[in-house]
Amino acid sequence: MAASSASLSGASASDLLRSSTSGFNGVPLRTLGKGKLVLKRRDFTVAAKLRKVKKHEYPWPANPGPNVKGGVLSHLSLFKPLKGEPKPVTLDFEKPLVDLQKKIIDVQKMANETGLDFSDQILSLENKYQQALKDLYTHLTPIQRVNIARHPNRPTFLDHVFNITEKFVELHGDRAGYDDPAIVTGLGTIDGRSYMFIGHQKGRNTKENIQRNFGMPTPHGYRKALRLMEYADHHGFPIVTFIDTPGAYADLKSEELGQGEAIAHNLRSMFGLKVPVISIVIGEGGSGGALAIGCANKLLMLENAVFYVASPEACAAILWKTAKASPKAAEKLKITATELCKLQIADGVIPEPLGGAHADPEWTSQQIKKAIKETMDELTKMNTEELLKHRMLKFRKIGGFQEGIPIDPKRKANMKKRDLSIAKIPDAELEVEVEKLKQQVLEAKESSPVPPKLDLDEMLKQLAREVGLEYSEAVKATGLTDSLLKLREEVSKANADSQIVDPLLKDKIEKLRVEFEQQLRAAPNYGRLQNKFKYLSELCKVKLLSDANKDNQAVTFKQELEKKVDNALNDPKIRETFEALKAEIKGAGASSASDLDDELKKKIVGFMIELKEVKEVKEVIENQIESLVNSSDDIKSKILQLKLELPKAGETPDSESNNRIGDFIFKKSSKIIMAILLRDMFGNFKEIPC
Repeated sequence: MAASSASLSGASASDLLRSSTSGFNGVPLRTLGKGKLVLKRRDFTVAAKLRKVKKHEYPWPANPGPNVKGGVLSHLSLFKPLKGEPKPVTLDFEKPLVDLQKKIIDVQKMANETGLDFSDQILSLENKYQQALKDLYTHLTPIQRVNIARHPNRPTFLDHVFNITEKFVELHGDRAGYDDPAIVTGLGTIDGRSYMFIGHQKGRNTKENIQRNFGMPTPHGYRKALRLMEYADHHGFPIVTFIDTPGAYADLKSEELGQGEAIAHNLRSMFGLKVPVISIVIGEGGSGGALAIGCANKLLMLENAVFYVASPEACAAILWKTAKASPKAAEKLKITATELCKLQIADGVIPEPLGGAHADPEWTSQQIKKAIKETMDELTKMNTEELLKHRMLKFRKIGGFQEGIPIDPKRKANMKKRDLSIAKIPDAELEVEVEKLKQQVLEAKESSPVPPKLDLDEMLKQLAREVGLEYSEAVKATGLTDSLLKLREEVSKANADSQIVDPLLKDKIEKLRVEFEQQLRAAPNYGRLQNKFKYLSELCKVKLLSDANKDNQAVTFKQELEKKVDNALNDPKIRETFEALKAEIKGAGASSASDLDDELKKKIVGFMIELKEVKEVKEVIENQIESLVNSSDDIKSKILQLKLELPKAGETPDSESNNRIGDFIFKKSSKIIMAILLRDMFGNFKEIPC
């Protein structure tokens, strides 16, 4: 043992370590020499208790029970049905409805307690509630739709997916070490057709919202979505994306991991997908976070969904320095489904029940399912090239505009002067239009009894504006802008101080005019200015001809009407009534129309109306009114207004309707007939007692 101890003391630490790791303890082999080594064997056992678990057949059971709570697929997903009903949330604008609901509940409670029959009162209150609900939800403002889109009880992506699919299996991970819960992806079937479903997932309560990061994805989420899009593209699965996010998560870590790059990569890659892609906005679609899975062939939106580049609160804070202006911002941003369809950004609106999607999630899901099937049937008819081109053109036309189209009057009224741009008519077209108008007026003067419908006034205004612009350009080119502005200030100041123009100021104006005329020929737009001024002069002549033609038509109508009224007065019955009325006026001692009392005035007006019903007189009036309507937009609009007024008035029109109808009749023909009657009664054409 002493020798062994001595030899151990001379052994190195590494030798001892090697020997210990090879199953021997304490003594290296070379120190033992030829000594005999005896190893003791120890028997040992390892015991483990296995927990029994429920066995499942994946991915779907062979014989699923129809009454499994939460659906037969509930065991495949972490997304379980909520244990209880979600707490009701009342939005500010819904408070009147809540008051009605409370009244209905109180009356029902009273009926139960007393045993009395309040069925009529309950029915009346329920009808009022339904009508109030309908009125409220058919006239929602944009900010109210934003609040509905953010409603805590609004159905989420997975709610809709489990409602519309027969089978659905969730696919996880971005293959880079992370699985973002804010974006959910998976394969599912609708009526036997397989789809790749990708969507933003919000939580249904606070706990889930924290887990899902309130539906705001990180770069990992977008990379997971891209991986599954490429998978679907490879295997030929159509893609359906559901958008419901306030935006991409904008924390420091996300920026470090390349949030912008992940979104940009998705945008680029989605335009190259060779399978049909549909995007559905089910809640709010915020900025690039929504667009990263929204570059689709068709973009559909639920009725109360919103899609925006910046939230109304953020926009209001930027423009008006307060988030309280969010209602105004929501209106200006045009973020609702109907507005976006008008702008051709969205391609369709999926209806929601009254009260929003959370009022009836099942019905809403079925509307989504119907829209997916109809849209996919349309897209599957396209080949790969057509799909790619269709997707590209959809986004290329967004924000497009065309030059030369006149500005919408409503839009123009809200624009600043510097924003107004006048659509200029090319000189060649202008010359043709002027000649055409001249020819029409000359032909009408020679042959047509009715003046033609011309756009003279509109053309004159536009041409006058263009001439003004050309003059402004010429003044700028000649370098006289500052002189002109100074002179304008002096003139406006002189006008404010006194009505008499100072002779010195007159000299300054004359000098500037002469200087401008001398330098005008050197202006680059001198040729255009000359041409447009010439066309303006020609149009003024055409306008004079047209006005003269209208005056002639008016004189002819008056002469013809006078002739027909005189003939009608020769009828024995009408003549008898006329003479009796004339005798009554004479008996009253009236020497002029102003001396007549109200009773006589009414009788004269009544006789005039009777006279207008004579066949010959009526034909002349109707022909003239018809010709006026065909030649004047102003009169045509008044006729349409009357047509709308009559049905509203019903069989017994109110006083306002009577006044408007009577006013129109008198203005068009009664003055002439009244003048003829007064001529025979008093020899007076000017005073008309009506």
